[in-house]
Order: sequence, then C-alpha cells, then structure tokens
Amino acid sequence: MRIADKWQDYELIDCSDGERLERWGETILIRPDPQVIWKTKKTNELWRQPHGRYFRSNTGGGRWMMYRDVPGYWSIGYGELRFNIKTMGFKHTGLFPEQAVNWDRTMEIIRAAGRPVSVLNLFAYTGGATVAALKAGASVVHVDASKGMVTWAKENAVRSGVADRPVRWIVDDCIKFVQREKRRGNRYDVIIMDPPSYGRGPNGEVWTLEDKVYGLVQLCLELLSDDPLMLLINSYTAGLAPSVMQYILGVGVLPRFGGTVACDEIGLPVTETGMVLPCGASAFWLHQ
Repeated sequence: MRIADKWQDYELIDCSDGERLERWGETILIRPDPQVIWKTKKTNELWRQPHGRYFRSNTGGGRWMMYRDVPGYWSIGYGELRFNIKTMGFKHTGLFPEQAVNWDRTMEIIRAAGRPVSVLNLFAYTGGATVAALKAGASVVHVDASKGMVTWAKENAVRSGVADRPVRWIVDDCIKFVQREKRRGNRYDVIIMDPPSYGRGPNGEVWTLEDKVYGLVQLCLELLSDDPLMLLINSYTAGLAPSVMQYILGVGVLPRFGGTVACDEIGLPVTETGMVLPCGASAFWLHQ
C-alpha cells in the first residue's frame, strides 16, 4: 500500500464505528466512511469538539451539523500545491487527500521526462492532479461533466499559482470527449482517469464503472502519443479489485508500448492508532 503520509494541513486523527475524525487545516470534521467497520474507543477529545459532523439519512443523502463557525471555504496546502476546501453535499470537502501519493508520482514523472509533456485528466473533479501536473511543467486538458467542479478546479489553479500555465478547462462527458479527441488526432503523453463508481453525464448519461472502464481504457490507448509516459486509473469501487485494473491496463498497453504495469491500494495514516485506512486503489502503466 502507498501511504499519503506527507501532509501537514490534513490529518486523519482517528476512525471508528463508521466515521473519520479529520483535521482540515484548523477545522475538525467528522465524516462517515463505510470502510470503518471496527468499533474502537473514541478517546480523543476532538470526537466531542468538532467544528462539524455529517449525518447520513436513512432515506439517502444526509446533512452537515455545524457546532462551531466554519468559513464558506478555506485553503489548505500540500507541498507546492494549495486547494480550496468546503463542506459540500454527500459528506465531501472537494479533495481526496489520499490522492497526494499519485500527485507526487505524476510530478516526478513529468519533471524527469526532460521534455514538454501533455496530460489528459479525465473525471478531473476539483483538479488535484491537474494542478500537480501544471506545477510540474506539463500542459493539461482537464475534463469533468460538472461545470461547478471545473470552476472549483480553476480556483485551485489560482491558489497554486498555475492559472497562467497551458491548460484547457472542458465541461463534457468524458467518453464523448475522448471519442472526439480520437477523431481530431490529438495525443497525450500522460492520461489520468478517476472515474466514479456510478454517475450521470451532463445529459443524463448513466455511468457504471464496471461496465464502462474497459472500453474507456481501450479508447484512451488511441490517444497516447508515440512516446507516452503514463496511464493511471483510480478506483473507489469496492467490487473492482486492483489486480483487475492492472489486467485491464496490461492487456491493452503492454503489447503496444511495453513498459510495466502495477497496482496497489492507497491509504491514509491514522494518528491515534498508527494504523492505515485503505482509501481506494490505483493501477499504473509506466513506459520506463
């Protein structure tokens, strides 16, 4: 497992009985997490003194309960990168801190290339990978079906001082965008995708990861440049094992480009217990 253990502004303080106790800058939040099925004692006093807590509803969704003043949004940093955070619907804050391990690897690969690098970031959300790639010196095409998320990603680019770098912000269904890019003949050295387990496109298109991911990877192979560097798939779908994603990449990319394929879980260290909370998985194809 690769562990996102370089954070200063984020901390997973504790987790127990279906919940996380987290620090986002100076703000303490409690959020549900279905992976946390153990019931250790909640001895840390911050369990009883959070700024806010998200409660799930039995009928779906849920709501935030605020106990102390929380700004509409605030900023946290990770190394050279900065991101806007806010409490939003369905428990989220606009950032998945475990993805820091993938930002680090992406930046290393871009900087080591010693040449101009073009990046396609699909299902790009609020732009963590986009901002990292821009900071490392790449040009980026950022694609997400949500206009609000793309606007948020632009704000993060401003926060990180990379808004003037070569980037295209695209609000579109990712599969349709990839199909058009294939017809246009556009190519990329790095392709990153972080598809949801389930979702809908801007025109109501239904997305289920298990049904769509293989076809999407096959489409993306046609967008790789003659000398590509990396293809990355992130998954939070419990039913899609990391080894399955590795195989999907391996059968498509290795015969064309060689290189290596690997997969692993990614996780966050828990301060109170010393354990690591699994937070999804990633599969990489790397040219070298």
